[in-house]
Amino acid sequence: MRQFTRRSFLTISAMTAAGIALDWKKISAWAANMGPKQDYPTVIIGAGLGGLCCGAYLAKQGFPVTVVEQHDVPGGYATSFDRASGKFTFEVSLHGVTAKNNAVERILKNLGVYDRLEIVELPEVYCLKTPGGVITVPQKDPEGYVLNLASLYPKEEDGIRGFVNEMIGIADEAELLHQRGGKFFKPIFPLQYRKMWNARNKTLSEMLDEYVQTPALKDALSGLWGYYGLPPSKLSAFYYSVATGGYLKNGSCYIRQRSQDLSNALADMIEASGGKIHYGRQVTKILVRDQEVKGVELAGGSVLPAKGVVSNASAINTFEQMLPPDAVPEDYLEKLKTYKPSISCFIVWLGLNQEIKDKVPCCGCYVSSALGVEKGYQACINGDIENGAFGVSVYDKIFEGYSIAGTSTLMLLFLCGYGPWKKFEADYQAGRKEAYYKEKDRWTEILIRRADEMVIPGLSSIIEEKEAATPLTNRRFTGNTEGAIYGFEQSMDNAYMNRISNETPVKGLYLAGAWGNPGGGYEGVMRSGEITFQMLMEYWGG
Repeated sequence: MRQFTRRSFLTISAMTAAGIALDWKKISAWAANMGPKQDYPTVIIGAGLGGLCCGAYLAKQGFPVTVVEQHDVPGGYATSFDRASGKFTFEVSLHGVTAKNNAVERILKNLGVYDRLEIVELPEVYCLKTPGGVITVPQKDPEGYVLNLASLYPKEEDGIRGFVNEMIGIADEAELLHQRGGKFFKPIFPLQYRKMWNARNKTLSEMLDEYVQTPALKDALSGLWGYYGLPPSKLSAFYYSVATGGYLKNGSCYIRQRSQDLSNALADMIEASGGKIHYGRQVTKILVRDQEVKGVELAGGSVLPAKGVVSNASAINTFEQMLPPDAVPEDYLEKLKTYKPSISCFIVWLGLNQEIKDKVPCCGCYVSSALGVEKGYQACINGDIENGAFGVSVYDKIFEGYSIAGTSTLMLLFLCGYGPWKKFEADYQAGRKEAYYKEKDRWTEILIRRADEMVIPGLSSIIEEKEAATPLTNRRFTGNTEGAIYGFEQSMDNAYMNRISNETPVKGLYLAGAWGNPGGGYEGVMRSGEITFQMLMEYWGG
């Protein structure tokens, strides 16, 4: 048996914490220690899914909750918007989410909103168009996925199957640990959860190297890298496996009619349970006395007293702009500076004047970069929209009636860095947008042309309505630093086991959402809100 160090124990503890369901026995005991719940007013900064989940848990337990949201609707990126006088309703972010037999289903049932939602299974998880052929990832059929890949790379079939089974095995071990309430006997953890343990310090690239050799095949097996924002050389194998293994085993879903329905359901639950949501308002300061939060100040000067503050906003903005300079230990601020905001994105939404669902092979098609994943990622960071990978989502293939009869609704997505748009930042904020609009239009036309050439022939001629968003748009509507779509990037020093804690050095201040633990994505931010709810309960009543 290898030596089991304190560092090993801490790694395991962190590895398991993010995946554990709520301990209602402990929560009840903490609540009993607290006295009147009205003595624990809580302010949630931001109505993204992380903040909404945390707020809904608190409100359902009877705590006074106030959510402050700068936008006029809840949801953050989980939202939708209308164009052409409501003829087209565009989805902002949701492509697919695992919402059955997992944490998302459990959280939504805990909060009493699961039965209010219609969760629709996608026809397939996704399709990947590569220079070597089209690879379809079928729903809940890992062996079918293996065989699809093996038809293109027959000599690597055993390695493909081994890699896919390893990902599913890691996801299964994480789920088993969750079912056991996170309890483990530390000396034998590496034996009980061998796959989790073996993957803990590996990049996805390192894990791929153990099973397959063909570079194009490695790129195909890491085809969902865009969901996590980093290429295989930088992405945690553990993080990728837990999420992707879940997709392969449990399938991918969509929330009908749009992701806004999910956000609305959570917001309604908060208000139905006595909580309040203030839209069109912005928190400018978090008030601290004796290293403990006392409330928040809103733009205009009004104050909301609070026993707890949960930031669903950018962690960078939270610590650098909202808090007093002396409220946060210097070493914590220095550590934060080592973390980077995640990749952002450029999106084009299209309303078409005809139905095309029978003319395209799948609802979600990702076109890989001819440069390969690693160089393709760099092309995205640099804003090389001619050569980076991109996605096409044909939502009308998900369910009948997504668009009105005779029309179709599409999203074109290109992940990109903030750098190419930073030069427009000052003028954008000052309202001088002529150069910005020119560049935005140029990118829009390039992306449409590429989708026309590679996915939907004739697309350019059937467009009735189009809208586009840049990283600056993301920054404007969410406040996220550099328009990040996944909070802090999931680098090896800030991913899953090593991820920043939702508990901060300021007493009573917590994170919830993509910037905290476990990170971005629908499931990640909802779990983050749940984790923070339990942390608050322990802080107040432990």
